[in-house]
Amino acid sequence: MKNQLTAAQEGTITSEMERVAHDEGVDKEALRKAIAEGKTTILANNRHKDFIPKGVGKGLRVKVNANIGTSSEMVDIDVELKKLEMAVKAGADAVMDLSTGGDLDEIRKLIIAQAGIPIGTVPIYQAAVDTVKKKKTITKMEADELFDVIERQGEQGVDFVTVHCGVTQRSLERLKKQGRVTDIVSRGGAFLAEWMIVNNKENPLFEQYDRLLAIAKKYDMTLSLGDGLRPGCTADATDRAQIEELIILGELSQEAINNGVQVMIEGPGHVPLNLIEANIILQKKLCNDAPFYVLGPLVTDIAPGYDHITSAIGGALAGFYGADFLCYVTPSEHLGLPTPDDVREGVTVCRIAAHAADVARGNEEAVARDRAMSIYRKALDWDGQIKCAIDPDKIRDFRKDRNLENNVCSMCGEFCAMKIVKDYFKK
Repeated sequence: MKNQLTAAQEGTITSEMERVAHDEGVDKEALRKAIAEGKTTILANNRHKDFIPKGVGKGLRVKVNANIGTSSEMVDIDVELKKLEMAVKAGADAVMDLSTGGDLDEIRKLIIAQAGIPIGTVPIYQAAVDTVKKKKTITKMEADELFDVIERQGEQGVDFVTVHCGVTQRSLERLKKQGRVTDIVSRGGAFLAEWMIVNNKENPLFEQYDRLLAIAKKYDMTLSLGDGLRPGCTADATDRAQIEELIILGELSQEAINNGVQVMIEGPGHVPLNLIEANIILQKKLCNDAPFYVLGPLVTDIAPGYDHITSAIGGALAGFYGADFLCYVTPSEHLGLPTPDDVREGVTVCRIAAHAADVARGNEEAVARDRAMSIYRKALDWDGQIKCAIDPDKIRDFRKDRNLENNVCSMCGEFCAMKIVKDYFKK
């Protein structure tokens, strides 16, 4: 069975490419060419059934990912499935299962079975949890155990995996020399750094990268090369450790493409507004225009409880400058596990950021949708406005709760500017 990249490089347009091209309204041949060049990836594990594949990268809409998952302190699969339902209903393009509590394989199977969209994971989470369950410290984890987890998740149908291959002895040394306010904030990056320091060994995901590529190619899993050294505060943004890791990821992304494996690059993190463009330019230049997947970025550190907003501000700018995939942040970020309502709000706000970027990038569908909303607004057509809105339920509930008439809002009432002008022009 050919995977998406190999097929694209040989000139074949797969059924998944057909679906993505149709959903995006783009030319199939242009999409195939972008995949062949490694500038676009299709999230579609060949073992994943009954779901909608998604394309990420050049010429496509900016996509949105939602993170869900249990913790060791809170294990309730019904709650996680409710979060999944909320994420899908709110319009997430993909969901990552970051569970660390409970039966991780069973939780993932249920999420994959019910999602209907691509699923991602961070395999080292499960490898670390499995090691602790064996009454061992994380530093006693065997490399084979980590690769066994990656293989098992591929077999289950996981479409993309975050792997922190750029956390190497060299990049850790750069981090120590640089000095940071928040050191390492990536959980996967911290697991690997601890393992490497205690064992005085190289990161197995880097050292045995060919083994990782073989597994990814077998299942056509996209490798999301994780930013284990991403800045955890604006003061650390774009430092030498972050860029050292990015250089390594650029080299690894090229190696993946050369071996028929789809790849995308993960990015920061916490970045002030004035450095967002530079971060996108660096990633695209160093990583051969591979799709860029960013967490936020959060543009300030002082808004716990509102970090879905600080993230959306950064995400809109990142998307405009060329980021392809935004990982949502919920109001619970830095505070605790999100609730289903937090998930809904996080996805919605992130979708607003992605759409704003699409409009600025000239995406025809996004521009047309904004124009349609304006036409409906001028006509005082509330049904039309509801149809165009990112969150139709919010408008519907708002008007119902305030007992508003069909053609007015409570802001202006009979003094609505557009209604007055419309009536005047009629005369």
